[in-house]
Amino acid sequence: MPLLEVRDLSVRFGGVVALDRVSFTVGSGEVVALIGPNGAGKTTLFNVVTRVYRPSSGSVLIDGEPVSRMAPHQVVRHGLARTFQNVALFRSMTVLENVMVGDHIRTRGGWLESTIPTPRAVRAETAARQRAMDMIDFVGLGAVATRPVALLPFGTQKRVELARALVSKPHLLLLDEPAGGISHEEVDAMARLLRRIHDEFNVTSLLVEHHMAFVMGISDRVVVLDFGRKIAEGSPSEVRSNPAVIEAYLGAAS
Repeated sequence: MPLLEVRDLSVRFGGVVALDRVSFTVGSGEVVALIGPNGAGKTTLFNVVTRVYRPSSGSVLIDGEPVSRMAPHQVVRHGLARTFQNVALFRSMTVLENVMVGDHIRTRGGWLESTIPTPRAVRAETAARQRAMDMIDFVGLGAVATRPVALLPFGTQKRVELARALVSKPHLLLLDEPAGGISHEEVDAMARLLRRIHDEFNVTSLLVEHHMAFVMGISDRVVVLDFGRKIAEGSPSEVRSNPAVIEAYLGAAS
């Protein structure tokens, strides 16, 4: 059974068809890239998986369970975590505080523990802080753990968001343009980091990305959308040489 299954998924906004009967799967341990021109429906698909949008028809399943039957917080507790194209961090909070937010599903307690520092609450807070610091060290940001994220470069903020997603120990990681808006050197470093995450944590990843060298170097399979429809799927080499992909996304040769 695939970890993520997208079945005949369609999304319409009035007369606009954002996704048109899209189907694909993501197997456990895979890194799958979702590519296509702007407006192809990639972020819309992410928003259906995370329960921000409801599909017009079709379905999305995680571990065989329909996402439509889950509340957004239940999707997270089912082992899904997400990063965003424009980082969604609490800018006045420190790196450590932001990453600890991602661990809230482990440390949730009753109202009493949230208002009175019981011994159990103190132990849970200490453990959560250590888990967050471990993940901050893993992404190479231990030296800036106590700094407000607003003072950090955009590429560093992307690593903070990645650490926040990983601290919840997700089974499925949705990455929205992890290489977007960062320098060439940072792109290479991000690719190495994502490979480490895959190798050491065995996290399954679905990523949206425009940086083709990044996509082709890190992905096991690539799914291509154009105007909401799937036009190709296969290995990076297969997709790279597909005429429909060249015309729609990579640019037809002159």
